[in-house]
Amino acid sequence: MSSKTLMLPARLVRHCLHKPRGVVCVDPVRLYYGSPKAATGSAVRTVDLRSDTVTKPGAVMRRAMAQAEVGDDVFGEDPTVNELQKIAADMFGMEAALYVPTGTMSNLIAVMVHCRERGDEMIVGDLSHIHVYEQGGSAQLAGVHSATVTTLGDGTFDLDQLISKIRHGYPDPHYPRSRLVCVENTHNIQGGRVLPLSFLQELRSVADKFGLAVHMDGARVMNAAVALAVQPSVILQHCHSVSVCLSKGLGAPVGTMLGGSKDFIQRAVRARKILGGGMRQSGVLAAAGKIALSDMIGRLEEDHRNARRFAQALLKCDPSLYRVDLTTVESNILRFCLRDRQMSPAEFCERMAGVDEEEVKALGQGVRVLMFPHVGDTVRAVWHLDISEEDTQLAIQKAQFVADKLKSVRAA
Repeated sequence: MSSKTLMLPARLVRHCLHKPRGVVCVDPVRLYYGSPKAATGSAVRTVDLRSDTVTKPGAVMRRAMAQAEVGDDVFGEDPTVNELQKIAADMFGMEAALYVPTGTMSNLIAVMVHCRERGDEMIVGDLSHIHVYEQGGSAQLAGVHSATVTTLGDGTFDLDQLISKIRHGYPDPHYPRSRLVCVENTHNIQGGRVLPLSFLQELRSVADKFGLAVHMDGARVMNAAVALAVQPSVILQHCHSVSVCLSKGLGAPVGTMLGGSKDFIQRAVRARKILGGGMRQSGVLAAAGKIALSDMIGRLEEDHRNARRFAQALLKCDPSLYRVDLTTVESNILRFCLRDRQMSPAEFCERMAGVDEEEVKALGQGVRVLMFPHVGDTVRAVWHLDISEEDTQLAIQKAQFVADKLKSVRAA
C-alpha cells in the first residue's frame, strides 16, 4: 500500500490538531444524515458507529425473504404480512398492527389518525425525532399544528408544562384543538435514554384526564424493553399507539410496525394508502420483520454492553480527552464531549475516520471509526448487530490513539 493511500491530507491534520475551535461551522442535524468518505486500502478496518440503521440482513434473514409466501397486501392477502402483523400486535399487547415502509410514515399515520381534523394540535418534545427530523410532515401533509414542551435530559418532559400547553377553548375559532401527545422511547437526541415506566404511567393519567391520545415513537422501544428487563407490552400499556422500527437494531432491511386498537389500524390503512405506503407482495420484506421480532430482540443487550464498555474506556483514556456521564448510558447510543476545546466534534469525527502511517504502525492496521458530531457540541456513537466486541475494542484503541496524538502535538 502506498503512503499516499494511508497519509492524512495536511489540511485534515491541521483541522484536527491545530485549528482553533469555532473556525469550522457544522450543523450537527445535517451531519446526522451525512455520508462518510469511501474507505481506501485493504489494510483499513471500518467500525461504523454512525447509526443502527446501517445494519445488513444476515443469511437466515435473507433466506426467509427468498422463501416467503406472498400475496397482495393491499387486498389483505399476503400471508407473511398478516402473520407479522399478528405477531407484532400480540407482542405490543395491542389489538392490531400494520406493516408500514418507514418509521417517519408510521409516525405521520398515527398523527393523521389521532388528529382527524386539519387544525388539530399535537404536543411533542422540542428535541423529539418527530419534531426535529421528520420535516414537519404533520403540518405539511396532515394540517396538524405542533406545540412543544422542553425535553429533559432523560428524554421525559415536565407534566405541569404539558398541562399548561393543553388548549381548553375549543370550539373557539382562535385556537387549535389539543388531541395528541407524543413521546419517544428510547430518546435519540438525548443519547438513547429509556423513559421511566412511572413517567409513562403519570403521562397516561394526564392524557386520560384531558381527553388526549398518547402515541409513542418507539423506533427503539425494544432497546428500552431490554434495558428495563420487561416485555414490550409493559411499556406500551400506557400508550394508545406505537411505531416500532424493524430496520435499526433488529436488523431488518426495511419496515416499521404501527400498533393500536382495531379501529385505529382500520383508519391507519387508509392513511397508509394515501401516503403511498400500500405495497403489494410485501411478504418478501415482512419475512425479514418476522425474524427481527423473533430472533433479534434478545441480542440487543450485547449492543448495550458494548456501548457501555466503550464509554468506560473513554473515561480511562490518558490523557483525559473525553467527558462521559455513565449514568446516561442506558442503551445502545452514546453521547460524549471533548475536554479539549480546540478540537470541535466535527474535527474529532474526521480524525476518527481518517488513517495515517503512524496509526498503522501503532495499531497494526488502519481503523476508520465512523461517528457523527451531534446536538449540544457532542459526539454520537451507536452500537448495533454489525459491531462486535472486537470492533468495539478497535474503536477504543483508535480513541486512545487520537488522544495520544493530540497530547504529542500539544507538547511539541
